[in-house]
Amino acid sequence: MSLILAPLAEAQEQPVWRHGLSLIGELKYPPGFKHFDYANPDAPKGGDLRLSQTGTFDTFNPLLVAKGELAVGLALVFDTLMKRADDEISTAYGLLAESVSYPDDISSATFRLRPEAKWADGKPVTPEDVVFSFEKAKELNPLYQSYYGHVVKAEKTGDRDVTFQFDEKNNRELPHILGEILIVPKHWWEGAGPDGKPRDITRTTLEPVMGSGPYRIASFSPGGTIRYERRDDYWGASLNVNVGQNNFNSITYSFFGDRDVEFEAFRSGNIDFWTENQAMRWATGFDFPAVKEGRVKREEIPNPFRATGVMQAMVANMRRKPFDDERVRQALNYALDFEELNRTIFFNQYQRVNSFFFGTELASSGLPQGEELKILNEVKALVPPEVFTTPYTNPVGGTPEKARDNLRKAIALLKEAGFELKGNRMVNKATGKPFAFEILINSPALERVALPYTQNLKRIGIEASVRMVDPSQYTNRERAFDYDMTWEVWGQTLSPGNEQADYWGSKAASREGSRNYAGIADPGVDKLIERVIFAKDRDTLVAATRALDRVLLAHNYVIPLYYKLKANVAYWDKFGRPAELPKYAIGFPDVWWFKSAASQ
Repeated sequence: MSLILAPLAEAQEQPVWRHGLSLIGELKYPPGFKHFDYANPDAPKGGDLRLSQTGTFDTFNPLLVAKGELAVGLALVFDTLMKRADDEISTAYGLLAESVSYPDDISSATFRLRPEAKWADGKPVTPEDVVFSFEKAKELNPLYQSYYGHVVKAEKTGDRDVTFQFDEKNNRELPHILGEILIVPKHWWEGAGPDGKPRDITRTTLEPVMGSGPYRIASFSPGGTIRYERRDDYWGASLNVNVGQNNFNSITYSFFGDRDVEFEAFRSGNIDFWTENQAMRWATGFDFPAVKEGRVKREEIPNPFRATGVMQAMVANMRRKPFDDERVRQALNYALDFEELNRTIFFNQYQRVNSFFFGTELASSGLPQGEELKILNEVKALVPPEVFTTPYTNPVGGTPEKARDNLRKAIALLKEAGFELKGNRMVNKATGKPFAFEILINSPALERVALPYTQNLKRIGIEASVRMVDPSQYTNRERAFDYDMTWEVWGQTLSPGNEQADYWGSKAASREGSRNYAGIADPGVDKLIERVIFAKDRDTLVAATRALDRVLLAHNYVIPLYYKLKANVAYWDKFGRPAELPKYAIGFPDVWWFKSAASQ
């Protein structure tokens, strides 16, 4: 009698190796593609690009974001496992990793490194480097502790393979976001520095760090400038995901403490490229000769916002009273007259934000229907009843009559919350304590909105002051949730997932360094975040995200502000670029080049 053995269960599912990952639909580019369509393979190399940055820096440690001010531009020095395609949504292709595999239940993901991947010192990039980078990133970065909370283990599983194990199944986003981690060299960080002392990845450092990316730190002045120089020996220069990119010989960032001084540096020709975030300057500040003569170009480019949802808002800290009272937060929204601000100081350039996913298909509107209604009904006991009956709308001002009516509504809400007007002061009925708070900001440009807002609040007896601090102090206070109210911007992709728990989840509310600035700790919100993360398909994801959006709005967690869904850019007429920019990005500086380099 012959014995027939059944195959082991583990062997029944053979790994499928993928050259790319997409959260939405099929990959655009097939295996072995030559280059991204938006990159010019014949782009000339050369020239020294001069850019600017507001603020300062005091560390080059790319994994330690909870301490110090991280230098801008470090992504030029380090590669990731996968590289994003800017003409697809939530799609990436192999960079350090040539391929990725995961089982049908997505209980793990394995990345296979390219054999040619090298560090700047010529040593190969290894699975040990990936494991080290992941473990240190998760240890040192509060965001990653939540973002990768369900990735419980990383281990070497082959000469070029590293496998990440998950403690939950069917989270489609986990393999994708693992490809985003900056990979750092384990041997370099565990070695000694130029002073002979051991390096310490848990501390800030101004020693130029070593990476595997296309640039290296060539020189710097602490807090003043950083010059990145393109590496002639970059291992990945001819990879399809890099062809036609990294075209500048060097990229230098100059740092400024004042945005107006920074703009003067651009006007005078000392900075090559400018992104404008102030409506008045965009409307009135570009009348200098270089613009009139065509030597400086101006454009409004919608590309970056085609796949980006935005919530810009003033955020009350619910960890402090009386902001834990929803009626108080709603009253504070009635005191903001956006229409008047848009007319008087914004030249009618902006729209009022009315969604945490503003400008995308993920934004809720009208009343819930279909799958969204079904999801909300599943958590009906945990969400405000008005999400089923009343679409969210911001107060509308713009005329003296509307402004007065909005302030009357604010006073009525405050009265319900236990406040009363005594003379010209809003006081707590129980304690007699006046209602007073501070708005924390980090830029003079924001005062132009914050100060008129405090004047409106004063009309209903609330004493609000504005405190502007330098960027490093602002960062420290933000990390520690040390504010009454602050100003924040959340950017959202069209594939929201694990990051939502860091933005709005209960666990993040008490974790310093998270982006749950409002202090949201709500079981209904938590349940909806889970529905977003574990959505089985695109339609369910859209419905779950709209449901989450609707509930966040109904709780009046923030005072929505405004945005313009176009990038205002100006640049000196010295650049070449592809005829078609990537659909979802400006592509600068990645696929741009100097026209003068073509003749070199």
